[in-house]
Amino acid sequence: MYRILIVEDDKTIADTLTEHLCKWGYDAKAVDDFDQVMEIFTAFDPQLVLMDIVLPFYNGYHWCSQIRSISKVPVIFLSSASDNMNIIMAVNMGGDDFIAKPFDLDVVVAKIQAMLRRTYSFQGQVSILEHRGAVLNLGDASLTFEGQKTELTKNDFRILEVLMSQKGKVVSREDLMKKLWNDDCFIDDNTLTVNVNRLRRKLDEIGLNDFIATKKGIGYMVGEEQ
Repeated sequence: MYRILIVEDDKTIADTLTEHLCKWGYDAKAVDDFDQVMEIFTAFDPQLVLMDIVLPFYNGYHWCSQIRSISKVPVIFLSSASDNMNIIMAVNMGGDDFIAKPFDLDVVVAKIQAMLRRTYSFQGQVSILEHRGAVLNLGDASLTFEGQKTELTKNDFRILEVLMSQKGKVVSREDLMKKLWNDDCFIDDNTLTVNVNRLRRKLDEIGLNDFIATKKGIGYMVGEEQ
C-alpha cells in the first residue's frame, strides 16, 4: 500500500482527497499542522506528496525544497495559481508534476498512478514489496513500517525479498538456502533457522509480530493479516 502525504490547508479538499485515495487502496494522510510539515513527512515516510502552493507559515515551494534536501520522493503540486510562472517555479523547486484547481479526482488518481509506476517500477520490475504495511525497498535494501526505517543485514534482506515476493506461498528451506548461500557451499541446516529467528526478533521489535510463519517440515511464508 503506497503512502501519500497531502499538504493542503483547505480542509474540504484535503478530506475529499484523503477519502478518495483511501478508496483506491492508498494510505493517505493529510497534514494538520503546517508548522511541522517536515516532522510529519519524516514520520509518515510517504512514497508521494501532493503539495499545495499557498499554505500557512511557509509556501509549498519552501516545503518542496526541504523535502528535496533529504528525499527524491515525487511531489505533485496542486494549485489554483496555474499560470506558467507558477508551473515553472514548481518544477524548478523540485516538483514532478502540476495539477490545476479545480481538478477532477479521477485525473488526480491517474496522475498519481502514472507517477508511482515511473518512480517505483522499471521495465515491469517491482522496486518495492509490501505486506501488512511493511515496505521492503529493493533499491536500498531497507524495511519501513509505520514510518520507521529498519536496518537489515544482507541475509535479512534476502529472506524477506524471497518470502514477500511469493507471499501466500510456502517457500521451502532448500530454496531459501540456495538464495542465501552459493549452491556449492555446504551450510548446516541450522544456520538458516538461526538467521530466520534473528530476523523474527528484529521484526517483533518494530511491531511486525508473527510476520514469518513456519510450515513445519516444509519451509516458511509471510504470515497472514492479523
